[in-house]
Amino acid sequence: MASLVHMGSPLIYSNALVKTTQRPQPFTCTIVAKTTPGSESPSVPRRSANYRPSLWDHHHLLSVKNKYTNVKSVRERDLLKETVRKMLDHERSTHLDQLELIDDLQKLGVSYHFEQEIDNMLTFTYHKLDKSNFMEYDMEYDLHANALKFRLLRQHGFNVSEDVFDVFHENCGKFESGEINGFISLYEASYVSTKSDNKLQNYIRFFATQQLRDFVDTHSNKNCASFGVGEMVAQALDMPYHWRMRRLATRSYINLYGMKPDKNPVLVELAKLDFNIVQAVYQEELKYVSSWWRETGLANQLHFSRDRIVENYFWTIGQIQEPQFGYVRRIMAKLYTLLTTIDDIYDIYGTLEELQLFTAAFANWDVNRLDELPEYMRLCFLVVYNEVNIIGCDILRNKNINVIPFLRKSWADASNAFLVEAIWYKRGYKPNTEEYMQNAWKSIGVPTICLHFYCVFSDQLSVQVLETLSEHLQNVVRCSAFVVRLANDLVTSQEELERGDVLKSIQCYMNETGASQEKACVHVRQIINDMWDEMNYEKMKSGSSLIPQDFVESVMNLARMSQCMYQYGDGHSSPEKAKIVDSVMSILFNPIILD
Repeated sequence: MASLVHMGSPLIYSNALVKTTQRPQPFTCTIVAKTTPGSESPSVPRRSANYRPSLWDHHHLLSVKNKYTNVKSVRERDLLKETVRKMLDHERSTHLDQLELIDDLQKLGVSYHFEQEIDNMLTFTYHKLDKSNFMEYDMEYDLHANALKFRLLRQHGFNVSEDVFDVFHENCGKFESGEINGFISLYEASYVSTKSDNKLQNYIRFFATQQLRDFVDTHSNKNCASFGVGEMVAQALDMPYHWRMRRLATRSYINLYGMKPDKNPVLVELAKLDFNIVQAVYQEELKYVSSWWRETGLANQLHFSRDRIVENYFWTIGQIQEPQFGYVRRIMAKLYTLLTTIDDIYDIYGTLEELQLFTAAFANWDVNRLDELPEYMRLCFLVVYNEVNIIGCDILRNKNINVIPFLRKSWADASNAFLVEAIWYKRGYKPNTEEYMQNAWKSIGVPTICLHFYCVFSDQLSVQVLETLSEHLQNVVRCSAFVVRLANDLVTSQEELERGDVLKSIQCYMNETGASQEKACVHVRQIINDMWDEMNYEKMKSGSSLIPQDFVESVMNLARMSQCMYQYGDGHSSPEKAKIVDSVMSILFNPIILD
């Protein structure tokens, strides 16, 4: 694929994946007759956020070809998998070799091929673990090994105490001149902390961060280029691995791992080939959801809303990346897109009277009362109604449980949260921080997304879990929603205020405390950190609860994806102003060159 080319505004790509023209003319929707924008109340003044049209051209998305869809590529990949499987089965020379292999497989994005083997190895490690033998290596060399062991076990849900670092704490002076790999590992381990881990948060993270910053100050990337160490340190300080979107981390690590002098060439070849094969899977899914989006007619009819089908599909890769979950990604991409559209109706276009009717429609879930709605709302509601009923019928047929009442309630709850914010804005009300957050974690859409994801993703549905999710009682969902909301606020609140919107978390905190904007942002970032501590705790206890660990991981992935989408600007609403376009290209369209 071609690289980004700047040709004024907007951005274009030489392969024409990105549009430079206006949207096509409206056409008749397959669900309901076409409406004319503005026909609902032509005399009512309407706001506009002036969102740019989609950067991505539908026809060129459909024309994308991928040579890695052939049987030959898959066969080569499967042969490499078996070679790696033998490495996992083989009795390796040291325990550190095993840990590093597991870590490499995860970071290279191929661990999904070896889930059972990895689980067996980590379970064996955990069961023979106690404080006395955790620091079983020579301390001068194996700070890296011990921190890696701690991080891997916690990431996989094992309850390992931070007390295993007591030996380090007592001998920290010995590590002042230690090798940088140990400090990187220690730094990354500190981010799987929970709220009770005072040593990890208050000492170990500070110590490791300072060591990495000192390394940056005293070493140039040029001196470490052959090993990629400088880039590894820079990436860690930019965003710890535990918080990073997994697929982007994989793309980066494939390059970094290839620089290591002790790299395993089989792993490199497997990772590159598998990445390209999975990319081909993503491309076919994107073609499907892009076609679905055009068929709804919403992008053309609701001219004020964001046309972001590619960005919404990109969210689903962040939530669950493995290729076998294509059906889940297709469903979730639709839901992300519909939530984006409805959010724009509440935030931008609808009058208060119209929004109250719209909220009542979701509460009643009755298509026989659609005459009460303006035409543009009828179209949107019907698309949501049809999609939710299709999802519910599929689940009833395949899993023998009626989830439609739970799905309906989630849309009613989301629309009600949207309405609260619309009322605040239209009536000039300034909520305090607690009021804002208690509503905002619902209006960001995460509870709705997670409930639908659980229904579509989980093989064995539990009514008890459904009820917990439906009543907003699942703590990991709330924490993830807080991260998504606050990551968004950190980059969008000022722009949204300027165009006319309710106060966001930063402004609420400033009004309430008199703090400066800088201090308010520091406060918000601390809340994000606290929410990660809560999610890490939820992950550790999920092994003994009804909530599946892989569902908890997907909820945490939403938080990771938000920090990717909003790290350098509003990648969702204004992708042309953020780095997200390059990220999308690297994951969806630019294959890795094979040696």
